[in-house]
Amino acid sequence: MQIKVTQTRSEIGGNQTQRATLRGLGLKRMGDTVVKEDRPEIRGMIRTVTHLVTFEEVD
Repeated sequence: MQIKVTQTRSEIGGNQTQRATLRGLGLKRMGDTVVKEDRPEIRGMIRTVTHLVTFEEVD
């Protein structure tokens, strides 16, 4: 199972942890989309920036 993550809001105004988490997910700008393996580490990163991204499970 994989997760498709899309950045929907800007990182401007976010704290350093949130910015680093977006970079760790591979998101650089609004509209960027990445596909990651569904692992607890990735779920935790998404939870940190849930207000900046949307995500959906992909087969």
